[in-house]
Amino acid sequence: MIKLPGLIDPHVHLREPGGTHKEDFSTGTAAALAGGFTIVLTMPNTTPPLTDSQSLSTAKTAARAGARCDYGLYLGAGTNNTAGAAGLAESVCGLKMYLDATFGPLRMDDVQSIRRHLEAWPKHCAAAAHAESRSMAAAILAAQLTGRPLHICHVSLKEEIELIRDAKEQGFKVTCEVTPHHLFFSRDDLTHLPPGRREVRPVLAEKQDRQALWENIDVIDCFATDHAPHTAEEKDSDSPPPGFPGLETALGLYLSAVADGRLTMDQLLEKTSANPRRIFHLPGQRDTRVEVDENETWEVHAQNLHTRCGWTPYEGLQLRGKVRRVVLRGETAYEDGAVLAVPGYGNDLFSSKGRV
Repeated sequence: MIKLPGLIDPHVHLREPGGTHKEDFSTGTAAALAGGFTIVLTMPNTTPPLTDSQSLSTAKTAARAGARCDYGLYLGAGTNNTAGAAGLAESVCGLKMYLDATFGPLRMDDVQSIRRHLEAWPKHCAAAAHAESRSMAAAILAAQLTGRPLHICHVSLKEEIELIRDAKEQGFKVTCEVTPHHLFFSRDDLTHLPPGRREVRPVLAEKQDRQALWENIDVIDCFATDHAPHTAEEKDSDSPPPGFPGLETALGLYLSAVADGRLTMDQLLEKTSANPRRIFHLPGQRDTRVEVDENETWEVHAQNLHTRCGWTPYEGLQLRGKVRRVVLRGETAYEDGAVLAVPGYGNDLFSSKGRV
């Protein structure tokens, strides 16, 4: 048995408000605890999207009532909320800019909107971007011109990780994250799944792209699941939404890589705890730990998971390392398959209560 610090996932979708048939704060944070995560940062592309004080207040009310682990909420950047967004910066974990196609209505297509948000958003508050290839290059340049740090979400391509590597070497204030599915799978690896269940954004890339991520593992600052639950029925429909659930399988993938010698335990803890805490200015969690049987193997089955969406792309996969117990702020929040933290136990880390 090994003891880890509480893990941090800086990129999850909990679908509340507007999509609670897929996931909500209670079920999503139960899945987080089962996966060893004691902090999740949730995305703003809900229905409605979190772009102003009213929509943010609605989401925070739901999170206060439902969240079982600690959390922060992102605010979404739009073409018409530059000034208003900046005024809410202290109450969210970061600004999220969508510069490429994804699930939901949030997207900015023009460089001027990107620059205006980056100029207005306080430099001591995190800013993150869903930006691929050329739009990623544009976002990094805009951040450099405005003199502020920028976090790039779910990097998946060789050209992207190499550009980030070069930008870092030139002193640019850029950080990045990679998902388990982009790190462990290419477009050829999940072909047994129906087409709709393979839909994800960014799409699964080629083997050489996945290899480039491993070759640049020191460039990657964070691992992030991009937990994006949609129901099996939605994924099997004629218009399947993109996204994979991943909170409960991520640690098993990471520990399998440690066992294989592709990843060190120090690297794992750096990318799932120390770096996310630093990048997103997260407070510490007293008396918090995750107890894991690192040698136990287990087989993934959707019926045993806590996420509401009811399916997993990793059905039948053998993973290594079983979460046995999670202690959050001195209380046992999860133990041997049972989530013990009640809805509402989680703290909003970007409120006065969470900052204590």
